[in-house]
Amino acid sequence: QVQLVESGGGLVQPGGSLRLSCAASGSILSIVAMAWYRQAPGKQRELVARISSGGFTIYANSAKGRFTISRDNAKNTVYLQMNSLKPEDTAVYYCNRVPPWVVPGTGDYWGQGTQVTVSS
Repeated sequence: QVQLVESGGGLVQPGGSLRLSCAASGSILSIVAMAWYRQAPGKQRELVARISSGGFTIYANSAKGRFTISRDNAKNTVYLQMNSLKPEDTAVYYCNRVPPWVVPGTGDYWGQGTQVTVSS
């Protein structure tokens, strides 16, 4: 069973930057497409950025030009560099496979996420 641990969130002022990290157990990240998702209060979880096993990236319109997703397969880690942050980026950020891993009998697996708050 894969385990994902997100970190790097925090409180930042508008225009600031954060770098999120996602560490996975095992050595499976190198062969799967991974993504960063986020969920703001009262809203559905949305995909922010994704990266293929070969490094091809796709971004949501809200993230284009500001966020960069990357991966270090040797470290089994995926990153999200977020620049020019806006208050509307406030959310809990999660990483997961594309599509998300499923726990039999339970549903989609999600880690604990990391809170990003953009506020002055």
